Amino acid sequence: MTKTEFEYRQIITICRELFQKKNKDYGTSWRILRLPSLTDQIFIKAQRIRSIQEKGVQKIDDGIEGEFIGIINYCIIAMIQKQLDNSSQMEFSEQELGDLYDEQVTKTLNLLLNKNHDYGEAWRDMRVSSMTDLILMKIFRTKQIEDNQGQTLVSEGVEANYQDMLNYAVFCLIQMGMAQQQQQQQ
Repeated sequence: MTKTEFEYRQIITICRELFQKKNKDYGTSWRILRLPSLTDQIFIKAQRIRSIQEKGVQKIDDGIEGEFIGIINYCIIAMIQKQLDNSSQMEFSEQELGDLYDEQVTKTLNLLLNKNHDYGEAWRDMRVSSMTDLILMKIFRTKQIEDNQGQTLVSEGVEANYQDMLNYAVFCLIQMGMAQQQQQQQ
């Protein structure tokens, strides 16, 4: 296992634990949301991160780490929603939901590993603020695809954008030291 894969899995463990806890509190109420609503939830979180980065001050105690975790979990929820597009099932057992979550993580991690091979982990030399901007750009791309009813001429679809946003958010948390903090706590 590479250092990146190890750190990635540490971040996802944090995100999955929060996802499971919120599922116990709220159930799968998110199943009512359409993809554009999920995209807007991701936008709200990314916009708050950028606002805090630009102002250098925040007035709400919740740190930007939590917003990146939210982006990761909302991206996974969006990909689950897309997968379950033709299903009206609202409730899932903890095991079923965990399997759906893990399936999306595995697909996205495999994409990351392939891209990391080709790009040589260039993200490690990027600024968190630049990756935040890239997340916002991917959100606007996703909104445009949604406004075009999912039709694209030469571009990847919404799922690829959700995967990229998820991976950038993980990279940001790694850059911010969250993987190291998790390792020290174990």
